[in-house]
Amino acid sequence: DLKRGTFRVRGEHWEIMPPDREMIYDFKVNNGVVEEIYEIDPITGFIPGVTPRLTNVIIGPAKHFITPKEDRERAVQTIKLELKGQLKQFEKEGKLVEAERLKRRTNYDLAMLREVGYCNGIENYSRHFSGKIAGEPPDTLLSYFPHHPDGSADFLTIIDESHATVPQLRAMFAGDKSRKDTLVSHGFRLPSARDNRPLKFDEFEARVGQVIFTSATPGSYELDKSASANAPLARVVEQVIRPTGLIDPEIVIRPVIESEGYGGQIGDFITEAEKVIKKNERAIATTLTKKMAEDLSNFLKEKGIKTEYLHSDIQTLDRITILSNFRKGVFDCIVGVNLLREGLDLPEVSLIGILDADREGFLRSQTSLIQIIGRAARNIAGRVILYADRVTDSMASAIKETNRRRDIQIAHNKEHGITPQTIIKKVRDITEALGLEHEKTVSRLLEIDKIALHGGKPDRLIKEKKMQMNNAVRILDFESAALLRDEIKELEKLSVSRGTGKKASE
Repeated sequence: DLKRGTFRVRGEHWEIMPPDREMIYDFKVNNGVVEEIYEIDPITGFIPGVTPRLTNVIIGPAKHFITPKEDRERAVQTIKLELKGQLKQFEKEGKLVEAERLKRRTNYDLAMLREVGYCNGIENYSRHFSGKIAGEPPDTLLSYFPHHPDGSADFLTIIDESHATVPQLRAMFAGDKSRKDTLVSHGFRLPSARDNRPLKFDEFEARVGQVIFTSATPGSYELDKSASANAPLARVVEQVIRPTGLIDPEIVIRPVIESEGYGGQIGDFITEAEKVIKKNERAIATTLTKKMAEDLSNFLKEKGIKTEYLHSDIQTLDRITILSNFRKGVFDCIVGVNLLREGLDLPEVSLIGILDADREGFLRSQTSLIQIIGRAARNIAGRVILYADRVTDSMASAIKETNRRRDIQIAHNKEHGITPQTIIKKVRDITEALGLEHEKTVSRLLEIDKIALHGGKPDRLIKEKKMQMNNAVRILDFESAALLRDEIKELEKLSVSRGTGKKASE
């Protein structure tokens, strides 16, 4: 299966797909001498008289760990020294199995480095190739950005959704270290493997210089940094007013358990959802577990509400399709767990039901609640129902913050005579774009086919394309097979229109 950065040999043909583009360089070799070079499109394959013939080609390395021979030889020697020291340590601790495992693994890697200049997992030896000392921070993408002569950063870093990104940055080093410690202690890797790591958070801070944190729910770290006495320009800037004049949604608290006037959280949500659906608007329900989301989705379907569930087990493209269909009105309600938060822009949603809102925890923290509530802030009729039998600290904080923003927004609209308007936004579906790209590719292939058909014999071309399609299916390349299938259909139509006889499929 030829993919970027790999090669294959077929008889006299050496095929290389470079790491930087989806194109095959085909070298026809005779007795070790390159006679011809072709640049082949992996979809259309080789087409006589059409495929470009090259006189020379430049191919970049598949991996970025490329070092001069003398540096590689130095690295081999330092790896040997480290191996010797670690084997002694294992023997001292009575870890004979681990010592043997490490010895075999490292010696094999060293042999590969000497013979071919590369080994699997070469990044675990990066410290030896770079010449850094143990514990020294590795080079990262940030190393490529401009810095002043004194070493300070000369660029601006913007951290989006910082309430989620900053904790992830903090956790990266510890998570990587934990995994590497296990590998080292069991003899799968040398201790220097730990130095191929993410930056520690303080190292990251030292390298980024000026930072803008953007979040609807900034954490204490961002707020502290933005009020730091050591940074005179640091400050918190609020963007509460929206250009459309929309205000944050109204929040209502209703009981989880059935009580006078309310049918419990499920019954009440169904009643409220039916009201907004009649107005051609959409509803969202958030649960605490995937199982609850699936069960509630099935229950709502039984009650006549067109519903789908959305959680992390669903593939990314399927999520996009579900959300696009939701906006189009193919179904009227989505039930989710934690995906219905940051970044989702669904103007059609006018109702959000947060089930079990009084269950304190990550999914019902102040930050999570505010993020979920924000999904209803794109519609003028936006409303959020918190189903709870008590008001938790997180609920109280989220409600207070939402009401604070509402008061500012309402006062601004009143002062400037602004009438809030629901966002009107075209439904863009990436799957439609993929389908369009598919059609464009088939059209391009057909244009090439017409050139090939200039001399006649379409049946032979169709037969060849069918063989290519079957070969693509055999190697599980269904994308290419689908393109060829549709190309064959168009060729058959072309063949019939020219009066060349029956369709090839007949």
